[in-house]
Amino acid sequence: MILTRGARVTGAALSAVLAVIVACWLIRDVDALGFGQVWRYWSGLYDARLPTVPTTSGTDLVLFVVYVAVAVAALRAASAASALVAAGVVTVTVRLPGLWTIDNRRMAAAYSDDLRSRALICAFVAIAAAVAMIITAGAGRRPPADSYERTPAGPGPGAGVSAFLALCGGGAVLIAWEIRQVARDPGFFPDWYVGGDRIAQYLTGPPPGWGTVMLALFCGFAGISAVARAPHARPFGLVAAAVLLPGGVFGVVRIVHYDMLDRFGDLSTEFQLSLLSSFFQVLAALAALIALAVPGPVRAPGQDPWTGTGPGWGPTPATPPHLGQRPGYGHPQGGGGFGPPPPPSQPPPGW
Repeated sequence: MILTRGARVTGAALSAVLAVIVACWLIRDVDALGFGQVWRYWSGLYDARLPTVPTTSGTDLVLFVVYVAVAVAALRAASAASALVAAGVVTVTVRLPGLWTIDNRRMAAAYSDDLRSRALICAFVAIAAAVAMIITAGAGRRPPADSYERTPAGPGPGAGVSAFLALCGGGAVLIAWEIRQVARDPGFFPDWYVGGDRIAQYLTGPPPGWGTVMLALFCGFAGISAVARAPHARPFGLVAAAVLLPGGVFGVVRIVHYDMLDRFGDLSTEFQLSLLSSFFQVLAALAALIALAVPGPVRAPGQDPWTGTGPGWGPTPATPPHLGQRPGYGHPQGGGGFGPPPPPSQPPPGW
């Protein structure tokens, strides 16, 4: 199934609305603090001393890129329904907790009433737009008119396996750290997952545990879809890998900033695993992005217009049809909670 032109335009407009909302918050932070200071705070550097707390995280920057890419894809390709659904699902996941966390006491102490009111309005608008994107992708589908209108293509066999290993491996690492977090600090449960006065988070982001678990589930779904070569696997996998990337990148930034690799042998086992998890998360996200960047063979709908045979896999033959032949039809660290938690509060000697 592909999208009608009206559904494509509507989906692109909704994605543009989401991009504008995120852009406004990013511009606000950069204007108030400067991009360098905002980047340092996103990275979780302990020496970042700011007059005001940023409202965004590195995940918001990635979401802005996702929204722009989805808007362009919806306008250019009739097979962008899965991209709209993927962007809508990740938006609802990220913005939904704000409906009950923006007005808690911890937020009131960190942000002004005006900022919190605007953030709450933006959260409602973003969720409404995301739900509308999902509905548009479902209601605006139609069958291809002929074999020249290609349906969505899943990844190739090798790319599907690679994406499965990368995404499911990254999701497994996230879940492992969440299990460690609950075992180490059980007193923060359930605030770590649903928000509360004891947990610090960004104004526009979800609680750290909520974001990490939802991303792990998203990666698992995308990885299984990729190995099954489902038509929706590529957009879901690309979005999952893009959101997975910031947590690893900011972890590597902390490692480089504090010269942790020079003292790797002197660090505790938990520190060492945290460092390795950051590098693995970056590699897994990049591997999934590369594997899913190119679509696999396309299944042509209906009969093959040039051979008269049934549907099959592969690109359109280069030989033109015979004359007269009629075609057939056929804790805000490391990207807002996404990624391994920061090292324990006691730094190693020499920091």
